[in-house]
Amino acid sequence: IDDDTLDGCPVFYGRVIKDVKNGPSPAWLQDCLRAIGLRPISFLVDVTNFFTFDRNRPLHVFDADKVKGNLRVHRAKGGEEIVALDDKTYTLQAGQMVISDDSGVESIAGIMGGEATGVTEDTVNVFVESAYWDPVQIAYAGRALKINSDARYRFERGVDPAWTPYGIEHATRMILDHAGGEASEVVVAGQVPDTSRAYKLDAAKVQSLVGMTIPESDQRQTLTALGFQLDGDMAQVPSWRPDVQGEADLVEEVARIASLTKLEGKPLPRLTSGVPRPVLSPMQRRVVTARRTAAALGYNECVTYSFIDQASAALFGGGTDETRLENPISSDMSHMRPDLLPGLLQAAARNQARGFADMALFEVGPAFSGGEPGEEQMMVSGLLVGRTGPRDLHGAARAVDVFDAKADAEAVLAAIGAPAKVQILRGASEWWHPGRHGKICLGPKKVLGVFGEVHPRVLAAMDVKGPAMAFTIYPAEVPLPRKSGATRPALQISDLQAVERDFAFVVDADVEALALVNAAKGADKNLIEDVRVFDEFIGGSLGEGKKSLAITV
Repeated sequence: IDDDTLDGCPVFYGRVIKDVKNGPSPAWLQDCLRAIGLRPISFLVDVTNFFTFDRNRPLHVFDADKVKGNLRVHRAKGGEEIVALDDKTYTLQAGQMVISDDSGVESIAGIMGGEATGVTEDTVNVFVESAYWDPVQIAYAGRALKINSDARYRFERGVDPAWTPYGIEHATRMILDHAGGEASEVVVAGQVPDTSRAYKLDAAKVQSLVGMTIPESDQRQTLTALGFQLDGDMAQVPSWRPDVQGEADLVEEVARIASLTKLEGKPLPRLTSGVPRPVLSPMQRRVVTARRTAAALGYNECVTYSFIDQASAALFGGGTDETRLENPISSDMSHMRPDLLPGLLQAAARNQARGFADMALFEVGPAFSGGEPGEEQMMVSGLLVGRTGPRDLHGAARAVDVFDAKADAEAVLAAIGAPAKVQILRGASEWWHPGRHGKICLGPKKVLGVFGEVHPRVLAAMDVKGPAMAFTIYPAEVPLPRKSGATRPALQISDLQAVERDFAFVVDADVEALALVNAAKGADKNLIEDVRVFDEFIGGSLGEGKKSLAITV
């Protein structure tokens, strides 16, 4: 064993057995292997598999006639290749442990042997290996080479180093009894590592850590039966238990043998009497409700960084010195986001680049107007890109439009308790399409949210193939309910049957439909429940600069 490899292979036992007769295994051995799901191959191979499972002791058998010179345990230089027993070629990395002869690498240490020196039915002379390999180094090598073998599985989880010499003796005895031959003396390199350790057995800790009352005599009897050696209040850990690393592990051994099913649950004491107060604040409840509602509408939630590049921030009214980071992670994360839409648009661009054209994304989080406390606002934003609806024989999918975003925005607002009667106004920020957006307002100044089509200029700057519809909700702007009761008041229904009337008005072409709707609603707020526009006519006998708006009251 090379000196720089002793930390990975502290001990190596080997023995030559000459004049063996390899062939089918005895029936009892084949039955044992089949019972655990293994296929019998040949006697020499079956012996190593038997001890791997029966004694947790992986072994390896070389065809001694194929080995050139002496075997050496060392670290790979990097770039060496080996054809393993699974008929696959592996390229080794520098530092990985290997077993080599004079002609090159013959085995990936502790993981899998090489095909060149593997035993066959014609094998006569063999070299039996029993070694202890460091679990961490075996795990790293197996993961890097993508090899999942029975040997790796056991070595990386810990085998008994003290059983290394016994493993080769047991395997030798089985080979001599069933395949004949003459065994040499054992060759040993290195020494068995000292794994002895002892921990104090505190009988009271079982009660304090687990909550079980177990007499001290029963605890000592349990540990003795598990192989621990007791000397006073100290428990010597057996070499085959690498998982026991402290006093708490002794308690666990005692408790699991006594059966954890005997534990009795006890309810936690209530700190206050009566009905407990809500844990979440009204704003937190709104955020949770908005998140659930958006997900129920079919949106996929995104969690993006709170900092973006300056160019993207500038598109949404940010990118100023007030939101610039003093020590950014990178130039692409130099400013705090002024809105949630930049992150959603970047996510949409990445998805489109990977072939996903139709998507519905949303995010709930803060946006920042400055770096001082209080200069942030909680938002709920959603983004629709591509087409919506199923594409089947019952209908064709259609492109998303402004009304999809409007409906989803109103659904989120309704879920978090916004009033049903709101106004739709124009005049949103410049990153919205000037003619295809709307502000959802309570009065002319209190904005609850915005919906509409994202400006094509913004989409082009962020490499998003449009059109793209979006909405942004401001939960903090939604007024709190006047009553704190959990139930709604009884529904008040008029004694009179509802009726509908249609009206048509000729107005100037620059008059918005909202102005007409608001005027109709204001005619009698007690009797008029709803007003809707259902038709618009321009031209004909109306003359230039006029249009006809038809409404249902």
